Amino acid sequence: MFAGIVEEKGEMRLFEKRAAAWRLAVGAKIATDGTVVGDSIAVNGCCLTVVARSADTLEFEMLEESRRLTNIGVTPVGGPINLERSLRPDGRLGGHFVTGHIDTLGTIETLERRGADVFLKVSLPAKFGSMLVTKGSIAIDGVSLTVVDVGPDWLTVWLIPHTLDVTTLGTRKAGDAVNLEFDLLAKYVARAVEAMGGVSK
Repeated sequence: MFAGIVEEKGEMRLFEKRAAAWRLAVGAKIATDGTVVGDSIAVNGCCLTVVARSADTLEFEMLEESRRLTNIGVTPVGGPINLERSLRPDGRLGGHFVTGHIDTLGTIETLERRGADVFLKVSLPAKFGSMLVTKGSIAIDGVSLTVVDVGPDWLTVWLIPHTLDVTTLGTRKAGDAVNLEFDLLAKYVARAVEAMGGVSK
């Protein structure tokens, strides 16, 4: 479990297909501290298990499904990648509860400065529109954000300068794919409504 509070921007060092799985290596400084093999790390919001580590590198194995549903595989070598260690029971909880299970990819439609802050609009498959609500929570590339407005197949958020500085969102541009994880409560509600045959009119 995570909070969507990115601890650092790591550096993509390796992403290649091997016999059993995709192999991912990420350079890191903060996320390696106290981390051991078997720990969970959110990589651009995707929960992955550490399979090897050194003082400045974390290595992971990824299933084909994870590669398909995330933007990790299109991050270039040397490019930035968001990292967050899993929550500790004795730590503070900022953001919102994030599982690290990416629901779908979105596409940045607009990313532009408006005054002191930055406006971000993301399009997404329409089937996920029911999981969004104004003032609700969403994780974009593992970053916990508050939804400002929603449409049938889009959402908007505002980004403060700090978020742009400490996460990969500061390097994104229109047309880029971003990992989306919808709020856990929204997913349970959507599933319950579906099981009841939808909301009667």
